[in-house]
Amino acid sequence: MLLVALLAVSLQAQTGQASLSTKQKVLWQRLESTIDRVDQELDGVMGVAIEDLNSGQKAFRREDEVFPQASTIKVAVLAELYHQNQQSLQGVPGKAKLTDTYTVQASDLVADSDIMGGLTPGVSRVTNRDLATMVVAVSDNSATNVLIDRVGMDNVNALLDNLGLTHTRLRRKMMDIKAAGEGRENVSTPREMLSLLEQIYGGKVVHKELTGDLIKVLSTHKESWIARDLPEGLRVADKTGELEGVRNDCGIVLVSNRPYILCVMTTYLSKERDGEEAITRLSTTAYSMFDRMARTSEYGRVVSPKDSSH
Repeated sequence: MLLVALLAVSLQAQTGQASLSTKQKVLWQRLESTIDRVDQELDGVMGVAIEDLNSGQKAFRREDEVFPQASTIKVAVLAELYHQNQQSLQGVPGKAKLTDTYTVQASDLVADSDIMGGLTPGVSRVTNRDLATMVVAVSDNSATNVLIDRVGMDNVNALLDNLGLTHTRLRRKMMDIKAAGEGRENVSTPREMLSLLEQIYGGKVVHKELTGDLIKVLSTHKESWIARDLPEGLRVADKTGELEGVRNDCGIVLVSNRPYILCVMTTYLSKERDGEEAITRLSTTAYSMFDRMARTSEYGRVVSPKDSSH
């Protein structure tokens, strides 16, 4: 079975490469050169995974290294919430639904909860989908912890296992410093986070309608190092993550006709801002390439609606 799996991965990579023209391969080489430069200039350790969702072509750096995820792990929590909602619709009892309501409790509040912390305990009621939106919009830690309780940490990890993501693990709630100090860190690899997003996008986690809603929630307007210097209005379904010495951002960039996935993870940073800037620099470079490929013919010519040249 392992040999079959390896052959399938190899065939996928070859197929992606074969689908690119010679000129497009040059663009990919330039992208990889930028990855190398950013990596060399960063005072820290960086992992990268990029995938063209049209061709399957990928670029990697330290793709199988395990990195601390910080809030990026919240993508897995939301994936399980939507998975359970689908199970509930299929008649499975005891599963969380997007429409389930929650009354805010003071005992649930932890640090870095910009929305939950402003609601009235014992009075304010929100749905699980509302909580998911808070998780993405401001990375609300209290909202995340409530959802972890509602879907179950073991169920999140079981979903990851079923998706083949054995190095991606939810091991603690948000702001559990004691657990982190004991080594129970939330972790993943660039390749596995890319795979999680790829499987979400491809409808392998939930059906088409729920997939669209999950991507809509992940695209909620927010501070994002991937989106920072990209065109206003471009949908980016991503989740950042930050800890001391760590900056991550993983997401689906929904360029019309050429969507792609970008995952950048940085750790051992001497300056966290350098990690943020590295993510943004790689994001703008990747966008430049995918945007051009989305708007050109196979020969590289951009054919604009008002193009009247001969």
